[in-house]
Amino acid sequence: MSTTAREEVARHKQSNVMLSRVAGNLYWMSRYLERAENQARLIDVNLQILLDFGQIGAETLKAHWLPVLRSSGDEEQFFKLYNTADNESATDFLTFRLENPNSLISCISNARENARQVRDQISSEMWEVLNDAYHFIQGASAKKIWNEGASAFYDQIKRFSHLFQGITVSTFSRVEGFEFIQFGKYLERADQITRLLDIKYHILLPKASDVGGAVDTAQWHAVLRSASALEAYRRYYVADILFKKVVEFLLFDENFPRSLKFCCEQMASFIHLITEASAETKISEEPMERFKVFCGRLSKLSVDEIFNGGMHQFLDTAQIEVGAIGAHLYTSLMYHPPVDLQAEIRFQQQQEQQQQCL
Repeated sequence: MSTTAREEVARHKQSNVMLSRVAGNLYWMSRYLERAENQARLIDVNLQILLDFGQIGAETLKAHWLPVLRSSGDEEQFFKLYNTADNESATDFLTFRLENPNSLISCISNARENARQVRDQISSEMWEVLNDAYHFIQGASAKKIWNEGASAFYDQIKRFSHLFQGITVSTFSRVEGFEFIQFGKYLERADQITRLLDIKYHILLPKASDVGGAVDTAQWHAVLRSASALEAYRRYYVADILFKKVVEFLLFDENFPRSLKFCCEQMASFIHLITEASAETKISEEPMERFKVFCGRLSKLSVDEIFNGGMHQFLDTAQIEVGAIGAHLYTSLMYHPPVDLQAEIRFQQQQEQQQQCL
């Protein structure tokens, strides 16, 4: 193999790595922004429901915020920075602290950084929205705006996400990069809806005597609002908010774009498109078949079967399945260790010398 040929092989490998990194940047850009939107909605609804309850004690406040911190695995980091969980400390940690990898400021910063690395691959309008969101939450006036009206602050975060999604659909060509963006978005939604339901059903599970009571109903109302699902739910179920109906709607409704079933079906569709376009790359079929089996189960399970088998156990399984297929596609198609071009050339030279000695 000539020196030119060796360099060409090395450059081809480097090109594949670059394409993988672009896919990874688009995927994480999408996931982080979707996570920021979900967090903004959850924080806002939590604050509003506490206002509805009026004056409540420190222990009640702590019990209200801890499930939110635990759901993302950030409880330990929180208590390194704060002594107790109340409205001020919890919202500060979940919104403005960079030490929290899932805070709004961290998510938006990470989304922008991933977009910055692939600016030539996305539309200028997409970049402008992410840049505006970044400067909004990083700006000196962000906390002032939050203090003047937390709800308006979180609404603005949600608007940035909605605007970005609309612009992406309108300006991004339907090429492989678009599929990675959409796959990341729906994966994040599927993960978040299971965590949201787990907060209510497993961690905030009321006493048997409280089921159906005012507090229980208010919390399920908050769950629907946290998923932007209240209006959609009421179109199907005009009657009172019933916990089984809420769970059924958020898990199995095939038309609502944040239900677990809808998100998993969208993920499966984009997995097919991504793997079809990447046919030259060897990808293990077993994890994808396993995810298909899980999606098939969602079409057959009833809400009563889930309750009988254990709601928390089902949600835990769903998180594992969604996370596993995401990790599989990421490691197979989006992640490569850094390439040293000169090391690749030296390796090819060594291989050639060994062949000549045989």
